[in-house]
Amino acid sequence: MALILGSIIVIACVLGGYVLSKGQLMALWQPLELLIIFGAATGAFIISNPMHTIKETIGGVLRLLTGSPFNKAFYMDLLSLLYDVFDKSRKQGVMAIEEDIDNPKESQIFTRYPAIMKSDKLMSFVTDYMRIISTGNMAPHELEGLMDMELENRQHELLEPSHAVAKVADALPGLGIVAAVLGIVITMGLLGGPPEMIGIKVAAALVGTFLGIWAGYGFVGPTSTAMEHQAQYELRAYECVKAAILATVSGQAPQMAIEFGRKALPSDKRPGFQELNDHVRSK
Repeated sequence: MALILGSIIVIACVLGGYVLSKGQLMALWQPLELLIIFGAATGAFIISNPMHTIKETIGGVLRLLTGSPFNKAFYMDLLSLLYDVFDKSRKQGVMAIEEDIDNPKESQIFTRYPAIMKSDKLMSFVTDYMRIISTGNMAPHELEGLMDMELENRQHELLEPSHAVAKVADALPGLGIVAAVLGIVITMGLLGGPPEMIGIKVAAALVGTFLGIWAGYGFVGPTSTAMEHQAQYELRAYECVKAAILATVSGQAPQMAIEFGRKALPSDKRPGFQELNDHVRSK
C-alpha cells in the first residue's frame, strides 16, 4: 500500500507541477524512449543477476504491494511457537520434541502456527537448531558462532534483491542519457528541415533524460530501499529465534527465553510483555 501511495504522490507532484506550468502533458508521452530506457534496464538486470535473485526480486516487489508477512502478529506467533517447543522440552525432556522437529507438518505444536509454517527457511532454522540441541551437547558460545555464520549468509541472501534493484536505479539516469543521445542523432539528420519537426525531436530526446532520472530517483531507488527494510524485518525473525534458543540453552525458563527473543524484535512491531503472555496462553 505504501508503494502505491508513494508512487501516486510522486506522479501527481511532478506531472501536476509540469501541467500547472503550462506544460503539454502529451509531449512527455514518448513510447520509443520508454522502450529504449526500460528495455535496456530489464536486459541489464537479467545479465547481472542469477535466476534465483530475479525470482526473489519479483517476489519482493509483490510483497511490497501485498504487505510483508513479518508483522507484529507473525512475531507473536513465532514466540508462542518457541515457547511451546521449549516448554515441552523442559517438561518431557529434549528427546520428546524429536518427532515434532523431524516432521513439523504433522506436529501438533507446529501446525497451530500456519503463518510460521509458510516461511520454509525460517522453519528450517528453528528445527535445525532444536535438532542440534536435542542430539548434541554443544556449548552456548559454540551454538552462537554457528548461528552467526548462518545468519550472515542469510542476510546476504535477503539483501541481494534490494541491491539488484538499487543497481538498476543507478543505471536508469545513464540509460536516459543514452536515449537522449540517440534522439539527438536522429535530430541531426533533420537539420535543414522544418523547425517544428526539429523542435519535436529535441523535446523527445530531452524527455528520455527526464524519464531515466525520474524513474531512477522517484520509483526504482525508493523501491530498493523499501525492499531492504522488508529484508531487515525478516532477518529480525531469525535474530529473535537465535536469542530465544541461546537463552534456553543457557538454562532460562521458557517464559524468560522468549523474553530474550522479544527484545530482539524491532520496537515498532514488538509486542508488549503482557500482550505476548496473553497470546501464549491463548495458544
